[in-house]
Parts: sequence; structure tokens; C-alpha cells
Amino acid sequence: MTFDTLNDHSSAIEAVGRLLSTARRVLFITGAGMSADSGLPTYRGVGGLYEGTVTDIGLPIEKALSGAVFASRPDITWRYLAQIESACRSARPNAGHYAIARLEAQRGGVTVLTQNIDGFHRGAGSRDVIEIHGTLHRLRCVSCGRAREVADYAGLSIPPECPHCGGVLRPDVVLFGENLPEAAVQRFEAALAEGPDLVFSVGTGSAFPYIAGPVVWAAQQGIPTVEINPGTTPVSDIVSMRLPLRAGEALPALLDAAGLGLEGIRPD
Repeated sequence: MTFDTLNDHSSAIEAVGRLLSTARRVLFITGAGMSADSGLPTYRGVGGLYEGTVTDIGLPIEKALSGAVFASRPDITWRYLAQIESACRSARPNAGHYAIARLEAQRGGVTVLTQNIDGFHRGAGSRDVIEIHGTLHRLRCVSCGRAREVADYAGLSIPPECPHCGGVLRPDVVLFGENLPEAAVQRFEAALAEGPDLVFSVGTGSAFPYIAGPVVWAAQQGIPTVEINPGTTPVSDIVSMRLPLRAGEALPALLDAAGLGLEGIRPD
């Protein structure tokens, strides 16, 4: 089935591969669909883990995972953050993540802006990664501000306490109702200012202006844009080329079409 799907789009894959082979600076904007081939679902909530609109305790997931609820009831927010981390813990980067990392290793000039908080881009070896919504793997104390990296949440109390001051720890992620991290926004603005000559939108619904906006801007500037997504999005009619494929199958095929080879890219 995968072979037939790729075959159906072989001409477009070859065309995008040619663009990729000559691009000096490439921007990948990735969302939950990027990690779908890793076994993570793509529907509601941070990390895409909640299909319904209400959690098992009767709160909308956007409220349970909001900065306001965390401030008053961190145990509620942590309950669902821990579920998200548990789902991510059993998954691994897929061939799409490794394809982007290989492109960066081979050619340089690759920046990834990701909405995902699973850490898979870095796990696959990408270095220039802007985690615009943060990461589950860095915990920060809300009282003293100290931060530490963690591999997983095994053994943590809910909510966990800071070992330095006893304050409440939280993952360094953007909860609903909170502002984007200024440092990440500045890095993204700098990447755009450098002038990418190829922009990919991969596995994102492009619902947020700061995700769809760069694709629209690139299209207006005449910069080639490519969408990789099985479903349609607000940018589907704007991009130069659209591949209605999964990231895990499309990205390795594009690398192959660009003549960059597939060594080091793990299978799905």
C-alpha cells in the first residue's frame, strides 16, 4: 500500500527532490502528524492525546492543560501531562525525523520549527530545532526557576517538588492560555530573516497564525513551499506543491529523489 501511494505521487516527489537538491537553507515546520508514524495520535490536546472534548474528571482538556488551572491545581494539569509523557515514552523517532536529521548532517542549512513537545527531532539527531511549544523533557521550578533535563517521568510524584526549594516543578511547555517563549520566537524570526529558499509544512493543521503565517509569507515572496499532510489544511491551496502522504514515507522518498541517499534512516 505504501509503495502504491508513493508511486501515485512519483512525479511530485521527483520535482520536490530537485528543489531539495539545490536548496541552501531549508525550513521545516512540523506538527503532530510528524510523529504519527511513531505511534502518537494526532487529535486533540497538547501532543494530540484526547479525542473527546472533556477529560475523565469533567474538564475540557484545554482547561485541564491551561496555565490558569496549573496555577491553582497543578495536580490536575500534571495528571494529563504525565499521560502525555507516558505515551511519548514508549515511542521513538520515525523515518521522517531521521530523514530531516540526515539532510542537516549532509548539507547543513536546515532549521526545524516544531509544535511537538515529544523531543523526537532532537532524538533523531537534528541540531537546529526550535521547540516553539517547549519540551516535556525539561522541568523547571515555578518558585526558584532552576531547570533540569529528565529522560522520563518515572518515579516522579504528582505534582513533583523541586529538590532545591520544595516548589512545584512543571515541564517547560506552553500550556493553553500562555504566551510562546520569547527566546524561541526570536530564534524563529532570525531563521526567517536569513531567508529560507525552501519551506516545508509537515504534519501540521496550520491552525495557528504563527504556523501558517511563514508558509503564506514564503508563498508571497515566491519561495517554493511544500505541504506534506494526508489531510487538507488552510495552506493546502497556497503551497507550491502538496504531497498527501505521511511524513514517515514522504521525507525519506524526497531525500532519495534529491540524491542524498537513505543511509542512517531507520525504517518505520
